[in-house]
Amino acid sequence: MVTLFIAAFVLGLVFNAAPGAVFAETVRQGARGGYKPALAVQFGSLIGDTTWALLGLAGIGLLLQLDALRIPVGIAGVVYLIYLAWDSWKTAKQEFTVGGAVAPQKDAFRSGALLSLTNPQNIAYVAALSTSMGTIGVRNPTPEDYAVFFAGLMTASFIWCFICAGIVARVFKNANSAWTKVTYQLCAIAFFLLAATSLRELLTHSVVGSSESSPATVKAR
Repeated sequence: MVTLFIAAFVLGLVFNAAPGAVFAETVRQGARGGYKPALAVQFGSLIGDTTWALLGLAGIGLLLQLDALRIPVGIAGVVYLIYLAWDSWKTAKQEFTVGGAVAPQKDAFRSGALLSLTNPQNIAYVAALSTSMGTIGVRNPTPEDYAVFFAGLMTASFIWCFICAGIVARVFKNANSAWTKVTYQLCAIAFFLLAATSLRELLTHSVVGSSESSPATVKAR
């Protein structure tokens, strides 16, 4: 059980350290507000991480292969990323003082939660991680094994919240307003690119799914 927990913990750190929308939002909030807003984003993302981890380990990830579920969730994520891109770019053009008035921490928390909850790719990743249990000798996982694996993943996610927020706060501790504005602009570009990538993946999967289910394709097989 200890080996399984450690393996899940390491995989959880790798999963959380991968840069993405939540990291970009952590940087955006931390660049102006410091440690607490950055930590709030990370804490908010735990809601989505927990939800997708439970669904992924339960095998419900297969349901998200259905367009009726996958597409609405994916579109919600794209729309929110575009909103964040617009908001970041707009904020970069405003005059403000670093460390001055910032958005409430509840807004940062909500952003982290929404970004995490509207990313259905997380469930596929968690489901894939769970298959790695076989490599450490767990061939037929029991409910207890899944519970330990989940505990390892979530422990890593919780610890990473403090690590990521601390790094962001440290990097931007002495940043001036000009550098912070550039950071906001870079975050806006990152959000837009993430939205474009997510939309492309949605369209690609939809086209592929349609062609595979078409009568011509079935006949060709």
